[in-house]
Amino acid sequence: MKTIIEKAQWSIPSLIENKNYQFNKEKILTSLPEKFIDEAVQSISKWETYAPTPLHKLNKLNEELGFKEIYYKDEDKRFNLKSFKALGGAFAVDKIANEKSNIIVSTATAGNHGRSVAWGAQRLGLKCKIFVSEFVSKTRAIAMRDLGAEVIKVKGNYDASLKECIKQSKINNWKIVQDVSWEGYKEVPKLIMAGYTIMIKEIMDQNKEDPFTHVFLQAGVGGMAAAMIAGFAKYSNNIPKFVIVEPENANCVFKSLENNKVTTVDIVNETIMGGMSCGDVSTVAWEILKDSSNYSLTITDDEISMVVAMLAKAKLSEEKIIAGECAVPGIIALIGLFKNKKYLSRLSLNSDSKVLLFGCEGLTDTAMYKKLLDDGLKKI
Repeated sequence: MKTIIEKAQWSIPSLIENKNYQFNKEKILTSLPEKFIDEAVQSISKWETYAPTPLHKLNKLNEELGFKEIYYKDEDKRFNLKSFKALGGAFAVDKIANEKSNIIVSTATAGNHGRSVAWGAQRLGLKCKIFVSEFVSKTRAIAMRDLGAEVIKVKGNYDASLKECIKQSKINNWKIVQDVSWEGYKEVPKLIMAGYTIMIKEIMDQNKEDPFTHVFLQAGVGGMAAAMIAGFAKYSNNIPKFVIVEPENANCVFKSLENNKVTTVDIVNETIMGGMSCGDVSTVAWEILKDSSNYSLTITDDEISMVVAMLAKAKLSEEKIIAGECAVPGIIALIGLFKNKKYLSRLSLNSDSKVLLFGCEGLTDTAMYKKLLDDGLKKI
């Protein structure tokens, strides 16, 4: 029987070290204000259905890779939205609604962020307009409609849906709740990122033993990745190596680090990882990522379905784990690095390494999950 690492290529098309790395807690917690983090954690932890999500050991995977330990934060258990995005959008809606009444909120989304905003609006009885690209599945659109939102489909990709959202919101005086920032629009993305940081507080509470050495962070616009780094700055005395993971066709953080400035990527071929298909890094996230991430790498779509199936069948851990397409890039990247001894050495990944991965979404798109699972089961 073939082992996990023999079953596919696990290629890493590109990897770079951030030459400008200089971790500065004070600077990070100014970019993402500590008071926002405190407020988000206090608020979210009081929500009626709040509970910390599980931190699983991927012990079966680690038996093959030979690190010290591999942990996986399972966001499939996050409220009933099954994604870390539930933390940010809904918290930002809460904040905005406290400051203004009778508002209509709007956002552009690839799926999970929109559900969070729709859920936050539903909780407060607010109207919600959500702009999606033509590539967003019917399943995801229906999930947002079921939360009371009006879903508006836009021709083109995510960036096209964002432009249309901004345009229509200005005309109609809707309040945009967006997880990406631009000139003159920075506070709301910071509130959203502050909501995400509760994941790190939970992890620190769940893991009181020896610290992590490597943390793998998926990036679309970079909001989650930057928020996790800020969470470590806030809640951990130990600072691990941060590795940014992106699809090879949507690598705006990689290109920005490579060019030492915010760089737009023209997405020609859409990735299966729809929530990570972003051509522009958030400027708020960039303020943290440009100095505080250690490495950036890209992966292909080739192993997505296989890892989804491996998790579902408890091939990587003792538990069966439901993971969406954007939950598995960290696992793919880690195995890809393992297969390249030169990369392993560069990142100081060895038998003393304690690795943290983020399963940032679970069953958020039933049709897509079934398709990936069926395909992956044939491969394993």
